[in-house]
Amino acid sequence: MESTAEKISPLDLMTAILKGVKLEHSNGSVEAIAPEIVLRILENKDLMSMVTTSMAVLFGFLVFFIWKRTNGLAKKKKIDPPKTVIVKPKLEEEIDDGKKKVTIFYGTQTGTAEGFAKALAEEANARYPQANFKVVDLDDYAADDEEYEEKMKKETLAFFFLATYGDGEPTDNAARFYKWFAEGKERGDWLKNLQYGVFGLGNRQYEHFNKIALVVDNILAEQGGHRLVQVGLGDDDQCIEDDFTAWRESVWPELDTLLLDGDDVSATTPYTAAILEYRVVFHDEKDEISVNSVANGHTIYDAQHPCRVNVSVKRELHTPLSDRSCTHLEFDISGTGLLYETGDHVGVYCENLLETVEEAERLLDLPPQTYFSIHTTKEDGTPLGGSKLPPPFQPCTLRTALTRYADLLGAPKKTALVALAAYASDPHEADRLRHLASPAGKEEYAQYVVAGQRSLLEVMTDFPSSKPPLGVFFAAVAPRLQPRFYSISSSPKFAPTRIHVTCALVYEKTPTGRIHKGVCSTWMKNAIPSEESRDCSTAPIFVRNSNFKLPFNSKTPIIMIGPGTGLAPFRGFLQERLALKESGQELGPAILFFGCRNSKMDYIYEEELQNLVKQEEILELVVAFSREGLAKEYVQHKMAERASDLWKMISDGGYVYVCGDAKGMARDVHRTLHTIVQEQGSLDNSKTESFVKNLQMTGRYLRDVW
Repeated sequence: MESTAEKISPLDLMTAILKGVKLEHSNGSVEAIAPEIVLRILENKDLMSMVTTSMAVLFGFLVFFIWKRTNGLAKKKKIDPPKTVIVKPKLEEEIDDGKKKVTIFYGTQTGTAEGFAKALAEEANARYPQANFKVVDLDDYAADDEEYEEKMKKETLAFFFLATYGDGEPTDNAARFYKWFAEGKERGDWLKNLQYGVFGLGNRQYEHFNKIALVVDNILAEQGGHRLVQVGLGDDDQCIEDDFTAWRESVWPELDTLLLDGDDVSATTPYTAAILEYRVVFHDEKDEISVNSVANGHTIYDAQHPCRVNVSVKRELHTPLSDRSCTHLEFDISGTGLLYETGDHVGVYCENLLETVEEAERLLDLPPQTYFSIHTTKEDGTPLGGSKLPPPFQPCTLRTALTRYADLLGAPKKTALVALAAYASDPHEADRLRHLASPAGKEEYAQYVVAGQRSLLEVMTDFPSSKPPLGVFFAAVAPRLQPRFYSISSSPKFAPTRIHVTCALVYEKTPTGRIHKGVCSTWMKNAIPSEESRDCSTAPIFVRNSNFKLPFNSKTPIIMIGPGTGLAPFRGFLQERLALKESGQELGPAILFFGCRNSKMDYIYEEELQNLVKQEEILELVVAFSREGLAKEYVQHKMAERASDLWKMISDGGYVYVCGDAKGMARDVHRTLHTIVQEQGSLDNSKTESFVKNLQMTGRYLRDVW
């Protein structure tokens, strides 16, 4: 029996679907079909198939159209990467508990200033329970200049631990505070309610010894602050712990006067600092957490959150005739989001040599595959005593922990000797260690550790009965392995996906006869690049910004002085200038003074430098060889020969850049520059000093020294 249902053409059906509810028949009548259509489709399998196919085709065209349009827009519009938002941790809100509030600030680069700040707070809290001592990172103290001023004027009793590094620069976490405080507006005696003390950390071998602490101490006094004790000048070239101890002893009488009542004798109670110790949990052997991924889980990369990258290129820069070594290394940062600018520094977390690690395993008398984790809390989650514990590292084997996290070749601190003494089974060894760590043993410590350049492992070898548990070893004996900083020797305009490093190998004999192998320079020399093997070397790195930059105006004359690896940032400068030239910018004159021992041994990047001179016609290269000819020639001698040319460039607004050794070369270059200014400018000594100082203050005389 033939169905009486009226037939619908596919075109009519599609029209109905697209229009929504109406269908026009061939006879011209129009009727609503939505309810009837559904019934007819369900009754007719062929029709059902046709509808399904039609809809699929229509949907496919729609998806293709959207994809095509989106892809086209993506090609036309440049998408800017999301801007990094740095969220500073908020300090705990102050609770008025009726106690006198004392704030202890620190600016640290390697953790020593922070350790001293926490040591002072810990003993002070024991001595003065009627006061509240709080340790504060200067970078976390305030979000901006206005908040710094608002909070600082409320302080009544404060101590500052301030390290100076590089060419008299503040540490990274004190940079914002220092810029605001030292270079800001005049404020009068707005700190008249503040009583304060300052302890500086520096090295007397450097020109600007403890500059940051001295500047802050003077400004605090000038702006109304009352100095409780003389500024402490810690000298890392000797025993900075002794300097801190002596300064701390001068603090207690002042705090006794401020915080104790006449009948209160609590401050005279002997105080013994507890030996720091992590809680250690041993685990069954298991696979370690992978650290070879590029991402670190954070939107920014810094010393606490580095980015692990591959070594892509490595080559030796010295010739076979040289008895030294210098490595050119390239880190591959493609796809990481890690950015740098010409003149910046790269921080590299390297690894201890296997032979060093094996020696430590032997001294600790523990198997290398011991798998453990360290914790700063008790099993119930409450914090362990001792606020100075560094953040714990990830669970790993003992070999991994010794390889990546322990500074095994540095000189042991006195606190480490105290910890070793506590776990020495031989009474004579324990007594000897305690004596070396005591004030009475100051001279012997200076001879045995400092002058002898003994490493932690050497000391442990001399006192073999000391077997500290892992919780004590990683908390109190072996400091955390610190990153090594290098001037980046490339420009992102030339190598946007690579960070180049130029590193001289540290390999020298100590007074005890030990061959000291630099941790990071040795790691770089032994690194396996990805161009040679898929199983290449990797390292966690981060970029530290620098003010060592080319002038904003590319036509400004520049003078560069960089012997040896001091050439590194200038290689980046020259790459940048070449890129600017190729983009059509006009360049000003430039002269590079480079120095090495012998043209046949350690003339690094020679061919590359010669090519850059040819490509950049207004660049002049002057090289000093200290081991060729009858007399030793250094860069400062070559500068003196070109005195009139250098004076003209400086008079025309030129910039002077120096990079390299701070203890010798940089001082000699500074004296030569002073002489050139005085003689060529016909100035007396006072005006010469002012002229050179003005060059520094205006950013026209920049130094990247170590």
